[in-house]
Amino acid sequence: MKGEVLKSKPLASSIPLVGKVLAVQANFYRVKLEKAKHVFLCTRRARLKKIGQRVMVGDRVLVEELDWADGRGAIAAVMPRQTQLDRPPVANAEQIFLVFALEEPTLDAYQLSRFLVKAETTGLKVGLCLNKSDLVSTFTIQQWQQRLREWGYRPLFISIYNPSSLEQLREELYQKITVFAGLSGVGKSSLINLLAPGTNLRIGAVTGKLGRGRHTTRHVELFELSKGGLLADTPGFNQPDLSCAPADLSFYFPEARERLATSSCQFSDCLHRDEPNCAVRGDWERYEHYLNFLAEAIAQQEALKQQPDAESTTKLKIKGSGKHQYEPKLVSKKYRRRSRRTQQQDLEELYQEAEEY
Repeated sequence: MKGEVLKSKPLASSIPLVGKVLAVQANFYRVKLEKAKHVFLCTRRARLKKIGQRVMVGDRVLVEELDWADGRGAIAAVMPRQTQLDRPPVANAEQIFLVFALEEPTLDAYQLSRFLVKAETTGLKVGLCLNKSDLVSTFTIQQWQQRLREWGYRPLFISIYNPSSLEQLREELYQKITVFAGLSGVGKSSLINLLAPGTNLRIGAVTGKLGRGRHTTRHVELFELSKGGLLADTPGFNQPDLSCAPADLSFYFPEARERLATSSCQFSDCLHRDEPNCAVRGDWERYEHYLNFLAEAIAQQEALKQQPDAESTTKLKIKGSGKHQYEPKLVSKKYRRRSRRTQQQDLEELYQEAEEY
């Protein structure tokens, strides 16, 4: 079969073809061609590096100088992106699914709320998948289902030991680029091994002391699903940052969005704390979460304001070629290079002290 493929394709070709980046490791990129369905190990053209063009997992790229025998090529250009995530670094994703476990580790509402808000900031469609449903009672599942519907979400309850529970998830992932995110140890790797047979991701156990799993995914990679679609597994992390403006935070809570859709606050810059005639403030469950996240966002904003301006920490240096370049200023004397005269004086003092002894 391999011989037939090589006969039907030239050993090398300079005609650029379109492909999709499946993985990025060091300075190499695994790219699958859209029409030929072959996977090539590619490098990036030097001109892309010069202009600062980053190549991300999920990018549609033009590949040239294809060597069909060795499976090598070079990325010549990156096509315009529909969406872009910086953490995890994924291009052209259409939705993000948070994967959490109901038990082992036990589902924590505050932690889940934080992940949901972070997912909402991406601008992608947000889905929620609760794994290990076989470890809890039907009553517990019903409680979480009702609770999360009040939050504005319709979670999928799954178990890798119940294949039928995965069917609805497969439908949600069909022919889309989806990002999986969540805590370590919740079963993401086991789930991907089922959805994309042949992947064989390494699986980590949950630690006993902290109730958290060990990180088993080291880099972002796209996996082809058996029924169509691509899935990005991302390195697990325990506490995502909430880097958003305080005024925007309410839009990342479906409960708050629903209230603002039917009525408005008295003040246009309302932060929904103690302002009069506020449409958001109320007795909804996650309002306390909102206040905590708001305090964090305000603290981050204040910290950014206190940082020195770039002009005060850099200086303009004009090189011989006339090129302008900014370099960091030496703000402390201890970082300055000592002059030769000072070094010579120090040596003379040392010699004098040695003679005295």
